[in-house]
Amino acid sequence: MATQATAQRRISFLQSAIGLQTLTIFLQAVSAGLLLTSSYGETLHSAGARVMYGTSMLYVLAAVLAWKPGGGSARPVLHAAGFLALASVQVALGIAHVPSVHLPLGVLMFGLSVLALARR
Repeated sequence: MATQATAQRRISFLQSAIGLQTLTIFLQAVSAGLLLTSSYGETLHSAGARVMYGTSMLYVLAAVLAWKPGGGSARPVLHAAGFLALASVQVALGIAHVPSVHLPLGVLMFGLSVLALARR
Protein backbone atom coordinates (compact mmCIF):
# COMPACT_ATOMS: atom_id res chain seq x y z
CA MET A 1 0.00 0.00 0.00
CA ALA A 2 2.74 2.46 0.97
CA THR A 3 4.84 1.41 -2.04
CA GLN A 4 2.00 2.28 -4.43
CA ALA A 5 1.54 5.72 -2.83
CA THR A 6 5.29 6.33 -3.05
CA ALA A 7 5.33 5.36 -6.73
CA GLN A 8 2.40 7.70 -7.43
CA ARG A 9 4.22 10.55 -5.67
CA ARG A 10 7.33 9.97 -7.80
CA ILE A 11 5.25 9.97 -10.96
CA SER A 12 3.71 13.20 -9.77
CA PHE A 13 7.20 14.66 -9.25
CA LEU A 14 8.10 13.55 -12.76
CA GLN A 15 4.96 15.18 -14.16
CA SER A 16 5.76 18.37 -12.26
CA ALA A 17 9.31 18.42 -13.61
CA ILE A 18 8.11 17.97 -17.19
CA GLY A 19 5.45 20.65 -16.71
CA LEU A 20 7.99 23.08 -15.31
CA GLN A 21 10.35 22.35 -18.19
CA THR A 22 7.55 22.94 -20.72
CA LEU A 23 6.69 26.24 -19.05
CA THR A 24 10.29 27.47 -19.06
CA ILE A 25 10.69 26.62 -22.74
CA PHE A 26 7.51 28.55 -23.52
CA LEU A 27 8.82 31.52 -21.51
CA GLN A 28 12.03 31.33 -23.55
CA ALA A 29 9.95 31.90 -26.69
CA VAL A 30 8.36 34.93 -25.03
CA SER A 31 11.74 36.31 -23.98
CA ALA A 32 13.05 35.71 -27.52
CA GLY A 33 10.34 38.03 -28.76
CA LEU A 34 11.37 40.58 -26.15
CA LEU A 35 14.97 40.11 -27.26
CA LEU A 36 13.96 41.48 -30.66
CA THR A 37 11.88 44.38 -29.33
CA SER A 38 13.37 45.66 -26.07
CA SER A 39 16.64 46.49 -24.39
CA TYR A 40 16.12 44.07 -21.47
CA GLY A 41 15.14 41.09 -23.65
CA GLU A 42 18.70 39.78 -23.87
CA THR A 43 19.02 39.71 -20.08
CA LEU A 44 15.71 37.87 -19.70
CA HIS A 45 16.53 35.38 -22.44
CA SER A 46 19.96 34.69 -20.96
CA ALA A 47 18.55 34.17 -17.46
CA GLY A 48 15.76 32.04 -18.89
CA ALA A 49 18.30 29.83 -20.64
CA ARG A 50 19.90 29.03 -17.30
CA VAL A 51 16.52 28.27 -15.74
CA MET A 52 15.49 26.10 -18.71
CA TYR A 53 18.74 24.15 -18.47
CA GLY A 54 18.19 23.69 -14.74
CA THR A 55 14.67 22.38 -15.31
CA SER A 56 16.07 19.91 -17.86
CA MET A 57 18.44 18.63 -15.18
CA LEU A 58 15.50 18.43 -12.76
CA TYR A 59 13.66 16.33 -15.35
CA VAL A 60 16.60 13.88 -15.42
CA LEU A 61 16.63 13.70 -11.63
CA ALA A 62 12.87 13.12 -11.47
CA ALA A 63 13.09 10.40 -14.14
CA VAL A 64 15.89 8.61 -12.26
CA LEU A 65 13.96 8.81 -8.99
CA ALA A 66 10.83 7.43 -10.66
CA TRP A 67 12.81 4.62 -12.25
CA LYS A 68 15.36 3.32 -9.77
CA PRO A 69 13.67 3.19 -6.37
CA GLY A 70 10.17 2.86 -7.79
CA GLY A 71 11.08 0.07 -10.16
CA GLY A 72 9.51 1.81 -13.14
CA SER A 73 10.64 1.79 -16.75
CA ALA A 74 14.03 3.23 -17.72
CA ARG A 75 12.50 4.84 -20.82
CA PRO A 76 11.76 8.22 -19.09
CA VAL A 77 15.43 8.40 -18.06
CA LEU A 78 16.48 8.00 -21.69
CA HIS A 79 13.99 10.65 -22.77
CA ALA A 80 15.15 13.04 -20.07
CA ALA A 81 18.84 12.46 -20.90
CA GLY A 82 18.12 13.05 -24.58
CA PHE A 83 16.30 16.23 -23.72
CA LEU A 84 19.22 17.42 -21.61
CA ALA A 85 21.50 16.78 -24.60
CA LEU A 86 19.18 18.87 -26.80
CA ALA A 87 19.18 21.62 -24.16
CA SER A 88 23.00 21.57 -24.16
CA VAL A 89 23.08 21.95 -27.94
CA GLN A 90 20.46 24.71 -27.70
CA VAL A 91 22.51 26.69 -25.18
CA ALA A 92 25.67 26.27 -27.26
CA LEU A 93 23.88 27.46 -30.40
CA GLY A 94 22.48 30.46 -28.53
CA ILE A 95 25.92 31.43 -27.25
CA ALA A 96 27.34 31.02 -30.76
CA HIS A 97 24.52 33.20 -32.18
CA VAL A 98 23.29 30.64 -34.72
CA PRO A 99 19.58 31.56 -34.91
CA SER A 100 18.96 29.52 -38.07
CA VAL A 101 19.31 26.34 -35.97
CA HIS A 102 18.65 27.75 -32.49
CA LEU A 103 15.07 28.84 -33.23
CA PRO A 104 13.83 25.64 -34.93
CA LEU A 105 15.48 23.55 -32.22
CA GLY A 106 13.62 25.59 -29.60
CA VAL A 107 10.32 24.87 -31.35
CA LEU A 108 11.21 21.18 -31.53
CA MET A 109 12.11 21.12 -27.84
CA PHE A 110 8.81 22.75 -26.91
CA GLY A 111 6.89 20.21 -28.98
CA LEU A 112 8.79 17.28 -27.48
CA SER A 113 8.24 18.63 -23.97
CA VAL A 114 4.50 19.02 -24.57
CA LEU A 115 4.44 15.46 -25.95
CA ALA A 116 6.27 14.14 -22.87
CA LEU A 117 3.81 16.00 -20.65
CA ALA A 118 0.84 14.54 -22.52
CA ARG A 119 2.24 11.00 -22.16
CA ARG A 120 2.43 11.27 -18.40
